Amino acid sequence: MSALVGILSGSASDKPVVDKITSTLDELGIAWEYNVLSAHRTPNKVARYAKEAEGRGLKVLVGVAGLSAALPGCIAAHSILPVIGVPCDGGVLGGADALYSVAQMPPGIVVAAVGINNGKNAAYLAASILSLSNSEIKEKLLAFRKSLGDE
Repeated sequence: MSALVGILSGSASDKPVVDKITSTLDELGIAWEYNVLSAHRTPNKVARYAKEAEGRGLKVLVGVAGLSAALPGCIAAHSILPVIGVPCDGGVLGGADALYSVAQMPPGIVVAAVGINNGKNAAYLAASILSLSNSEIKEKLLAFRKSLGDE
């Protein structure tokens, strides 16, 4: 099965948040791929990845970033695929700086922001987007949502 969700993080130190995304996608049976690419240290690689993502079959992109949190916006600047930004607690402001950076995008360059370090919600949002055209994912997501009410 080819990946439907592309996940980028700006640093290997973001891996604990990425693990929340990937484990949740695995639970939902959604194929993913992961790369460490920095908006500041490898901007050309980020641009190339985002530009080529749709042609490789990806449907949703997730950018995980702390501190300046420019990565999700850089991804969105180079792709019209849905982009989900996961701000991380990477500094003295407890991730609030990253949340603002992810959420405050200029008109036309859209990034959906989830809560600080909330990789699980990034995965569930990706699943929701994918469920619009994939009934198998929709059924798994509906079953998960039902289980929340059963708890």
